[in-house]
Amino acid sequence: MKNFNWDNPYPTIRAPLFARNVVSTSHPLAAQAGLRMLLKGGNAIDAAIAAAATITLCEPVSCGLGSDCFAIVWDGKQLHGLNSSGVAPAAWSIEYFKRKYGTGPDGLAKQPKRGWDSVTVPGAVAGWAALHEKFGKLPFEQLFEPSIEIAERGYAVPPIVARKWDAAAAELKDQPGFAQAFMPNGRAPAVGEHFRLPEAAWTLRRIAASKGRDYYEGEIAEKIAAYSKECGGAMTLDDLRNYRPDWVKPISRSYRGYEVHEIPPNGQGIAALMALGILEKFDVAGLALDSVQSQHLQIEAMKLAFADLYKYVADPRSMDVTPAQMLDDAYLASRARLISMDRATAFAAGRPHAGGTIYMSAADESGMMVSFIQSNYMGFGSGVVVPGTGISLQNRGVGFSMDPQAANVVKGGHRPFHTIIPGFLTRGGKPVMSFGVMGGDMQPQGHLQTVVRMLDYHQNPQAACCAPRWKVNRDFTVDLESTMPAATLEGLKNLGHVLKSVNDPYMDFGSGQFIWRMSEDDNELGYVAASDSRRDGQAVGF
Repeated sequence: MKNFNWDNPYPTIRAPLFARNVVSTSHPLAAQAGLRMLLKGGNAIDAAIAAAATITLCEPVSCGLGSDCFAIVWDGKQLHGLNSSGVAPAAWSIEYFKRKYGTGPDGLAKQPKRGWDSVTVPGAVAGWAALHEKFGKLPFEQLFEPSIEIAERGYAVPPIVARKWDAAAAELKDQPGFAQAFMPNGRAPAVGEHFRLPEAAWTLRRIAASKGRDYYEGEIAEKIAAYSKECGGAMTLDDLRNYRPDWVKPISRSYRGYEVHEIPPNGQGIAALMALGILEKFDVAGLALDSVQSQHLQIEAMKLAFADLYKYVADPRSMDVTPAQMLDDAYLASRARLISMDRATAFAAGRPHAGGTIYMSAADESGMMVSFIQSNYMGFGSGVVVPGTGISLQNRGVGFSMDPQAANVVKGGHRPFHTIIPGFLTRGGKPVMSFGVMGGDMQPQGHLQTVVRMLDYHQNPQAACCAPRWKVNRDFTVDLESTMPAATLEGLKNLGHVLKSVNDPYMDFGSGQFIWRMSEDDNELGYVAASDSRRDGQAVGF
């Protein structure tokens, strides 16, 4: 058992949860849906699927029945990775967007942020089915009982979700189907107001009965394709019918005697591994916890990783470097040498040597653990809701580039650069922790900051989760959470960091869920779980 410091120096209403069976999500009803499956004799996979289906209703600002998902699973013997992110409709190309939307001042095709031409084929439902087929224990239909009940009977909208819902409504009210589904009474629901989405119950029943295939080749698919055609979108029944998720081998990087695992590109998990590989060249633990120097070093490592991430990562078929090249120890050592402890630096991409949201976690007493994440991307995704189905569609197409020279250039049938990433920690090949942090490009940064806190500074998972965070933006400015000490802010500013203080923890600084195994060898000792107070979530167990 790791010798954590169980004190929590940060203001919080959360305490660690200890149990032999655990579900941790960003909404209590979703966590309890997963727990119901464990109480029925199901396993961690059953719990994760039930929670995932439920949270599409309870936190629709972050995910829906038109989401994508990824997972890392410890089955008791080894790790498995699942990439269930969607692919572009076959018709998409640079010329498609140029023809419909023209070009911008940079000469590149314009790209919509919302609407049908931001929607790739949704992968989440196929991911649920694939996980259940390989690992599930309970009947598939049983996993949807909680979500169907909530769709039909409704629930009281919690505070954080209500605030984000209201913020999104003004922008999305004119998107096809949005207002009818998500603006009852012509507005977003208020805190504590009852919300129902009965059309989703119809969809969930068909998903449950068909093990997900109706979504891609049955009546659900026909409704999606017909609405796409009606609204001038490119997605067809063939695009849906041809979609399959991919089982992949997780990529990994050692850090302080542990192995950190991520899903390989098209996702950004590799950035967390690169930043940790750079940090391992420094004595981080020798710097004071929460000190200017510790935060500066982590920020600079993250900037170096992002410089390479944004240049090289795409659908693996389009990348001209491999993940192994990007994670090469000698290459990361050369990148580490670029860091100055005396000043902030604007790093360019390197050249690797030749030789690429909601989060939830569940673990059961058999030792099975699942790190699972799904997302519609920007709040409510595309804003498009398919009538009669309750399906709100993601806008992951925004992740493509319109630059014909970019590795991540838009192409029919290809996956875009993706932000959502599940994480997993092992030691000596044995399972230690399933974890993740939601929130766009905050995700690898959240992985980095929380792992450093737990492994370098021995903070327990809940304290690591509650600690103030920073976020590096694409222009290398740095957002600081409002709870960051003023002395740290001033110290970073003096080193040349261009800082912003942001008071929106929901998106800007992510939200994490962590399940740490108390013993690598004894299942009876169970787990300790943490749930982030930046959302309405909860860790539950028995």
